[in-house]
Amino acid sequence: MENQDINEESINNQEENNIQNEAVSEENVTAKPSAEELLAEEKDRYIRLYAEFENYKKRTAKEKMEFFQYANQDLMISMLGVLDDFERALKEIAKNGNASDLQGVELIYQKFKNRLTEKGLKAMEVKAGDTFNVDYHEAITQIPAPSEDLKGKIVDVIETGYTLSDKVIRFAKVVTGN
Repeated sequence: MENQDINEESINNQEENNIQNEAVSEENVTAKPSAEELLAEEKDRYIRLYAEFENYKKRTAKEKMEFFQYANQDLMISMLGVLDDFERALKEIAKNGNASDLQGVELIYQKFKNRLTEKGLKAMEVKAGDTFNVDYHEAITQIPAPSEDLKGKIVDVIETGYTLSDKVIRFAKVVTGN
């Protein structure tokens, strides 16, 4: 009798499992996406991947252009000291030296400056009376303004500023009036 009860229970369990399996398989059949849905999903993934790749190409091209544009920035910055020394030497030779020495140094200075200009270096045009701009000027000190119209403006230029392809590589060092 017990064996018959166990057999009946196992048969009932198998029937319940079969019913559950049929229900799960029916859910799986209805849950499978259609071919159009799969195609739309793959097309969306393709479009997104293509757009991402195009953005990558644009970004790398831009980075490459910036690299070539500013590759010689360190060299230009190191040459600014030599350019400043040439300017100081020209002032001193003009005061104390003879005309032929001045002319020779001036020719070398112009040639050097022209080579740097060809590579994109530009001197900032800053003069006394200009408005102080923190994007281009560095205030070394403030002094009492000699006149009312120079308050908050540049009184004197200590060191010339330079840009390389519209990027400031050395700020102009100035004295401002207060």
